[in-house]
Amino acid sequence: MALTVSPSSILCSCSCNCNATPSHNNANSLSSHALHASYIRRAVELAGKSAGFTSPHPNFGCVIATPSGKVAGEGFLYAQGTRPAEVLAVEAAGQLSRQATAYLNMEPGDCHGDHSAVSALVQGGVERVVIGLRHPLQHLRGNAIRALRSQGLQVEVLGEDLNSKLIEEARKSCLLANAPLICRAASRVPFSVLKFAMTLDGKIAASSGHASWISSKTSRNRVFELRGTSDAIIVGGNTARRDNPRLTARHGGGHMPMRIVMTQTLDLPEEANLWDTSDVSTIVVTQRGARRSFQKFLASKGIEVVEFDILNPREVMEYFHDRGYLSILWECGGTLSAAAISSGVIHKVFAFVAPKIIGGKNAPSPVGELGMVEMTQALDLIDVCYEQVGPDMLVSGFLQPIPDLTPVIPSVDETYEIDPTVTPYESRIIFFYKTWDPYGAFSNFSPHPIKMLDVDGDYSTWMSVEHYYQAHKFVGVDDPVARDCVENIKSAKSPEEAARIGRSMQRQHPYLVRSDWESVKIDVMYRALKCKFSIYPHLNSMLLSTAGSVLVEASPHDLFWGGGRDGEGLNYLGRLLMQLRSEFLGESPTLSESSCLGV
Repeated sequence: MALTVSPSSILCSCSCNCNATPSHNNANSLSSHALHASYIRRAVELAGKSAGFTSPHPNFGCVIATPSGKVAGEGFLYAQGTRPAEVLAVEAAGQLSRQATAYLNMEPGDCHGDHSAVSALVQGGVERVVIGLRHPLQHLRGNAIRALRSQGLQVEVLGEDLNSKLIEEARKSCLLANAPLICRAASRVPFSVLKFAMTLDGKIAASSGHASWISSKTSRNRVFELRGTSDAIIVGGNTARRDNPRLTARHGGGHMPMRIVMTQTLDLPEEANLWDTSDVSTIVVTQRGARRSFQKFLASKGIEVVEFDILNPREVMEYFHDRGYLSILWECGGTLSAAAISSGVIHKVFAFVAPKIIGGKNAPSPVGELGMVEMTQALDLIDVCYEQVGPDMLVSGFLQPIPDLTPVIPSVDETYEIDPTVTPYESRIIFFYKTWDPYGAFSNFSPHPIKMLDVDGDYSTWMSVEHYYQAHKFVGVDDPVARDCVENIKSAKSPEEAARIGRSMQRQHPYLVRSDWESVKIDVMYRALKCKFSIYPHLNSMLLSTAGSVLVEASPHDLFWGGGRDGEGLNYLGRLLMQLRSEFLGESPTLSESSCLGV
């Protein structure tokens, strides 16, 4: 996309601090706002380019525009742990980034100490930055904006420094681009989408239960796209029994969402497509104590079973929030969908309406009993969209609005200035998990490359600790497939992809895993972590700043490296970090490790 406009349209007479002169009129202001809105919408479009290839993550896009109105560079964040959109856009623009304007759909913010996005804009000579919205996470909110302004860049935020109908529409597109992150931050549950296909008379199956196929192939392909942009797909026990679904994205590679079955009784068949975990894993959530023998059967199949004292959608979604999920797609029947809506966890609805009539007094509908007796009680969708998909009509809309980010929530620094007694991130136990968390730099997925000695005595660069760890499951195995696997992991574009390749190969081809892996994996992780926290001073300082606190990787499902859901995990990642912290505190100021180099 290449946009070119008159230089005069860059200036305006609004209250946006953009060097306006008294002679400019409303037409110039509208023209300027149209330009800003156009570039921001392009940044939003770029932000979604990684959809379906990586696990959902905050979506960032950046457009660099010259004073003459030409797009000089663009970039988007591919996945957590990869190079920021701003870095890619400035590199693409080259010298044209000098005196240019950068348009960002959202304020930069990721891992602690990773200032590459801000540094790229400053070092690239960008003079002005227009931001769609502040970062929704409180510990990141406003940090990049203050950093840019402290370096002399002019920073404007839509809805704060720029206001008009066009600007508001552009800002809304920014909210939609990161709706999962915003909703998750505000409500502490993942962003949940209820999807169903129904006939024109509102049936999701015939009276017999037969439901293949209501919607067209074109609509089903759209569903595969929705799945590919979700962290997980959830169905109820009835759907698992009746339809025997696979719940795969079927896009020929890339991110595959987790499959979740929610069943109170655990009355499920022993033969089911969902028990085939060769390509993607399955989690079964159930009532505590349900069918212990069947739980053991599922465990033998590699199925994870999670028990709840009270099984309801709110409890389940809070659990998956803690597990780090951003987006859940519900493809369940009417009983579970009604429970999810009643629990307030459904944010958006996608309804595919097929031009068919099936009838049937007992034919099921997409939503079961909600306890409403008058039409005035009906739930209205917000921001409804209509789209023809093949012969079907797709109706989509929000059941609850995306939380607005205004008024501005103070950042940690701002809060401390208001009230020095408020220190929200100081505690005896420090949890870390996702890279965008306050202590996200402790994650193996953080964007900190390391250089390590390989088996030939040479130094090799690894994009992240996760790349190094996953590859070393197969290092030294005398098999061409294992050697190819090591190279594939090493060249993976993101830590998420490196983890997916390593875990998949270990699950599908366990004979390729080195025979001593269980005895050496802790040492492999230790070496990589020591390198990472030795060569990055800000990470070392961050680790040392936690002295006296217990470090816990807040993974509720990894009972070896993480702390587990109820503290039952071994937390070896936290243990290693605490061990390193102790070693660093007892060492001289010069920290080094013979097996690693700075990068």
